[in-house]
Amino acid sequence: MLEQLLIFTRGGLILWTCKELGNALKGSPIDTLIRSCLLEERSGAASYNYDAPGASYTLKWTFHNELGLVFVAVYQRILHLLYVEDLLAMVKREFSQIYDPKRTAYPDFDETFRQLKMEALARAEDLKRSSPNPVAGNAKKQVQGNNKSEFEGGNKKKSGGVAKDGGGKDGDGGNGRRSENGHSNGNFVVAKDTNLSSNVNGRQNGSPNGGAFDVHKLQKLRTKGGKKVDTTAKASKAEPNKKVIKKNRVWDDAATTETKLDFTDHSAEDGDRNIDFVVADQGESMMDKEEIVSSESEEEEEDENVGNKRKPDAKNKGWFSSMFQSIAGKANLEKSDLEPALKALKDRLMTKNVAEEIAEKLCESVAASLEGKKLASFTRISSTVHAAMEEALIRILTPRRSIDILRDVHAAKEQRKPYVVVFVGVNGVGKSTNLAKVAYWLLQHKVSVMMAACDTFRSGAVEQLRTHARRLQIPIFEKGYEKDPAIVAKEAIQEASHNGSDVVLVDTAGRMQDNEPLMRALSKLIYLNNPDLVLFVGEALVGNDAVDQLSKFNQKLADLATSPNPRLIDGILLTKFDTIDDKVGAALSMVYISGAPVMFVGCGQSYTDLKKLNVKSIVKTLLK
Repeated sequence: MLEQLLIFTRGGLILWTCKELGNALKGSPIDTLIRSCLLEERSGAASYNYDAPGASYTLKWTFHNELGLVFVAVYQRILHLLYVEDLLAMVKREFSQIYDPKRTAYPDFDETFRQLKMEALARAEDLKRSSPNPVAGNAKKQVQGNNKSEFEGGNKKKSGGVAKDGGGKDGDGGNGRRSENGHSNGNFVVAKDTNLSSNVNGRQNGSPNGGAFDVHKLQKLRTKGGKKVDTTAKASKAEPNKKVIKKNRVWDDAATTETKLDFTDHSAEDGDRNIDFVVADQGESMMDKEEIVSSESEEEEEDENVGNKRKPDAKNKGWFSSMFQSIAGKANLEKSDLEPALKALKDRLMTKNVAEEIAEKLCESVAASLEGKKLASFTRISSTVHAAMEEALIRILTPRRSIDILRDVHAAKEQRKPYVVVFVGVNGVGKSTNLAKVAYWLLQHKVSVMMAACDTFRSGAVEQLRTHARRLQIPIFEKGYEKDPAIVAKEAIQEASHNGSDVVLVDTAGRMQDNEPLMRALSKLIYLNNPDLVLFVGEALVGNDAVDQLSKFNQKLADLATSPNPRLIDGILLTKFDTIDDKVGAALSMVYISGAPVMFVGCGQSYTDLKKLNVKSIVKTLLK
């Protein structure tokens, strides 16, 4: 049963809802569809599934791009309604004829919708009645055809078997070919021995006298197999006598004693005496500097590309036709008109390191937003598609919520609790280094910071973080190795509350997205401590793997969480951004797949090499 059908403009004005249905939807499926699908350029998908407490909905939609209208139908996911797409197409056709931009209500459309719904239901019923009969008829014909072909194949194989006795190699080759063709008819095929295959096929078709089986060959095969078994048996008997236990290598004559490789020194005095660090002061962080991007050269390159594209178009279409089309404009854009420009854009995005799946979905979404629109005068299809893609990319990369961490830190300080940030990610992406960069930036804004060494898995992780803490002259909470990171983080937060620290930066062990024990430990750490911000640290070098990493991280955190509302990734920190030149597609892939904004960009090895993501610069680089 259809739960709801409504029509609204792209600006959000609801023009008509079905009063006849009037079912109160649980949750907010329409708002979620707009936020998660339509605004995030995922409108190229066929449907959207929404889960609410006590209900699961499927939403389908269609656009009228020329009028700027959206038609959405909502129904229970358990029901497979065949008439929804047909009904949406009919509603779109009828409503577009009576639409007036000055009107905001259409009560007279209720009767029209009732008739359209009855027509769609009648068509669906006709399809249900008519669909089983042809399928059954085709199935019967197919079965009869197969039986007939099997019977004919059996006769051919019998005659082939008789001819084989006097035919030699030619007869064998013919039988081998026939047995291969007979594989689709349910016969066995033995590729190595055509004599065996022909005899087996003859027996399968009910002819036991089709040919005699060669017993000598079978005996030879058995003796060969027996010999192999004997050799393996001998080898297995000899193995227990040659067991050698590998010993640890000794490099000198001194006696070796097994020692635990934990060099954590809990005494601050010895550490200060052994290594003397100067407080790191490397100037102003790049986070507080405005990045100026000169777009003149990029615009010139775009103009050159457009000029180069115009020449082949003019040759193919003719000068007069192309000029007339650019002046008069095209009536309505069709999908076939958009495909060449979209294919070129998809290839360009993939060369910029955007994941193939993301590039394809973006092009589908842009095509859905442009299909049916009227092309304005003096504009080309390629420039129209380019502008639509640019708007879509800016909308995706622009954060949907505030990412001002300093404001959130001061808000937590007023509540007399520390602001907790957890850094997560795969191995070797630079979590500890960029944690120190964030700490340096916070120190410049007069925010007291404490580090928590919760990477109790990797050797040297605690020492690395302690080195950064000494250079920055900030406290660090550590418990050594082989401890539960969730408990260490909890004790660190309690210590920060007692000491009056404003921010706690929690370093965690690197883990692959498929490592379930480590992902379970991370889920426990997040659930137990409920941090204010979960930052995923990812490399800007990755391409398709960015989609796999982020989607599986979020999926594992959701699956392994014990609460009904699991915490997922809140933001992204992109590292090694200075090594990729113009291959900036990883930022787009990560934001698109997770919906989380890029909050920091690491672009070097010093503490000041941390900056914000310049959305316009990224978009221009992607489309350049």
